Amino acid sequence: MLARILFLLLLVMNLAAGAWWYGRAQAPQPPVAVADSDVPSLVLLSERDSSLMAQAAQAADSAQAAGDPNLPPAVCAALGPFETQSDLRRGMDLLTPQVKRIQYQESSSVTTRGYWVYLPAFTTRDAALKSARQLNAAGVRDYYVVTAGDHENTVSLGLFRDRDNAARRQAQIAALGFPARLEERTEVERAFWIEYERDAPEPPDYSQLPGAAELTLKPRSCG
Repeated sequence: MLARILFLLLLVMNLAAGAWWYGRAQAPQPPVAVADSDVPSLVLLSERDSSLMAQAAQAADSAQAAGDPNLPPAVCAALGPFETQSDLRRGMDLLTPQVKRIQYQESSSVTTRGYWVYLPAFTTRDAALKSARQLNAAGVRDYYVVTAGDHENTVSLGLFRDRDNAARRQAQIAALGFPARLEERTEVERAFWIEYERDAPEPPDYSQLPGAAELTLKPRSCG
């Protein structure tokens, strides 16, 4: 009998505890208080720094654009040509402390190095030597059989600076019955120019550069 009473008492206590926890879970949460409009909103440190940096950059751009009316206008020019990269580096090192801005540009041009009169390459060396012997028999003495390289088995008949002299040589060989050709010899020349911007109107001092007297200073726009 006592055991039954204890069982019922424990059951009632468990039911009461479960009801209390259930009621606590269903109780409404208190509403979140609305911030007063006079209180400033929370701003992250990163957002604040980004905003300040943007304002500072905008102010710097405006100041640069406005400029100081009392300062003389900038002067821009190009110095060159420098034939090698080592000469270019020497010029850049010398001018950099003297100017506000500096950069370089590379240019290239095709230069005529002369004219070549020749017989086209033969299929074999024996054929080229045979043609050379025929030239010799015809009274031609100034020739050379190319034995290696890109023009192997070609019979060279002379290099000329002047085109008219080369044309006369070609006509002379052609009159003997040989298919002489005339070819212009060209070479691509590279050159470097140093472009700079300077506040002072006078040009920078580059007299210490090798071959300074041969360099040209050309004005250019600062855009």
